[in-house]
Amino acid sequence: MQGLLRIAAGIPATVFLVVGLAWLVAPGFVSGQMRMPLLTGDGLSTQIADLASFFLTLGGSILIALVTGRALWLYPAILLLTFGAAGRVIAWAAHGASLPPDMIAVEVVVAGLLTVLARKMATDAA
Repeated sequence: MQGLLRIAAGIPATVFLVVGLAWLVAPGFVSGQMRMPLLTGDGLSTQIADLASFFLTLGGSILIALVTGRALWLYPAILLLTFGAAGRVIAWAAHGASLPPDMIAVEVVVAGLLTVLARKMATDAA
């Protein structure tokens, strides 16, 4: 079972790393894929740096967990995904942003998968 969970976690980890790298090398492309305008000036610097950091940390921490077998590395990814989903809901409820259920679903499903994997890894290590 853990083997299937590890494979299932490796797929989004790889996608997250690719998205993070895309923010660094092709921000115009990836911003369009994420349905957001590319900003200018200091906003562009912040947008590229913050989103690249988010996705590279997300994918990197998952892959470190998978390579080392240490569930602890999954928790930063779980937190990033959970806070991301919550932030979208707050942006919608409090600030008039649109609510993207497809993006929230990905964040919630992957966070759930990583939580199950973290618990399985911890149980198997004990």
